[in-house]
Amino acid sequence: MGEDCLLIEGGSPLRGEVVVSGSKNAALPEMAAAILASGPLRLSNVPEIEDVGTMCAILASLGVTAVRDGDRVHIDPSGLRGGRPELTAAGRMRASLLLLGPLLAATGEADLPRPGGDDIGARRIEQHVVGLRLMGAEVDDSGAGIRARAAHLHGAHILLDMPTVTGTENLMMAAVRAEGITIISNAAREPHVVDLALCLNSMGARISGAGTDRVVVEGVPVLHQAEHRVRSDYIEAGTFALAAAATSGDLLIQDAFTDDLTQLLHKLRQAGCAVEEGAGWVRVSRRGQLSAVDMTTWPHPGFATDLQSQYVALMTQARGDSTVWEALYENRFRPVEQLRRLGARIEVEGRIAVVHGGHPLFAADLEVTDIRSGAALVIAGLCAEGTTICRNVRHLDRGYQNLVGKLALVGGRLSRRREPPLTGT
Repeated sequence: MGEDCLLIEGGSPLRGEVVVSGSKNAALPEMAAAILASGPLRLSNVPEIEDVGTMCAILASLGVTAVRDGDRVHIDPSGLRGGRPELTAAGRMRASLLLLGPLLAATGEADLPRPGGDDIGARRIEQHVVGLRLMGAEVDDSGAGIRARAAHLHGAHILLDMPTVTGTENLMMAAVRAEGITIISNAAREPHVVDLALCLNSMGARISGAGTDRVVVEGVPVLHQAEHRVRSDYIEAGTFALAAAATSGDLLIQDAFTDDLTQLLHKLRQAGCAVEEGAGWVRVSRRGQLSAVDMTTWPHPGFATDLQSQYVALMTQARGDSTVWEALYENRFRPVEQLRRLGARIEVEGRIAVVHGGHPLFAADLEVTDIRSGAALVIAGLCAEGTTICRNVRHLDRGYQNLVGKLALVGGRLSRRREPPLTGT
């Protein structure tokens, strides 16, 4: 039997109310952080997605008990042992790298395969390695994997070349159990970095400055059991906002922190959308023609790279030409080829895409290559005339909780089924 595919019948505006699930990018590092404690970590509002299941499997291969119950995950690290996690699961997603710092701090050693995940471009890890070495670790970063050893970690001043999210998180987790004070300068400021710090502090860590470019960690000898609610996913909220705008819809998006979406909401207003904000909600609607608006991705609080593909899909519906510059990952324009199959007129040169908007889209047979490009193709399919087929939708399952079901409840005409035979291109 084949894999599931998604059938999208375009032409219907999205109208109604959707509720945002917990953040994948917060839940995964917090699950990794659980191994630093002497007692269990209970997480709530965890998204019910494939990557969470993969992290549970990785933790289990290290002797850690990780039990899922709906949107709750209970992690008991008492059986933690050193060594290498199960290779197949760890190699499936980049978030397995988040175990490097916690394993080193908790057991004195870490042995990880090269991380997998979406192929969106080079995501090098030398800043993780340099930071851990400054804290006293011996790290061998070979082509086969990453091996690290440390009889004892100590505080250090670490200046990152660029504000890497995973690097900031890994070093922060290693530092909470190190002796002395660690300062991470030029730190990433994303909302999920802040949420990880809140989770660690609930476990007894002493972290200040999260959400700024200077994070200070005062090491403690032990962390204790805790409970923590995962922050809602601003990338999911942004995806719904872009889908509403693209389809001439009207969506009330609940459990959305508008401070996390400042740049996106600014661009939507510039493009001609009505945007209302409240405590824990945002409403996005459009009645008239969209205007083309240029955009550049940038580390938070700039425009999130995880929303760039969806923004390109939106701009296909705008009047005029828009220029999108991808400053972070060189492969983020991979969905452009698929959008062109729908009739989109997009030119790409290096890290710059020029979208010639306002031309109608027509249904096509598409391949999803990663989580965020999959969301972009769904948005484009909702705007296209006819029934679009999206294959390899397992990528969406990795990053979005019930995206198809949520869109269907607000007027999207989507259905999942086993893949039909390939059609001509």
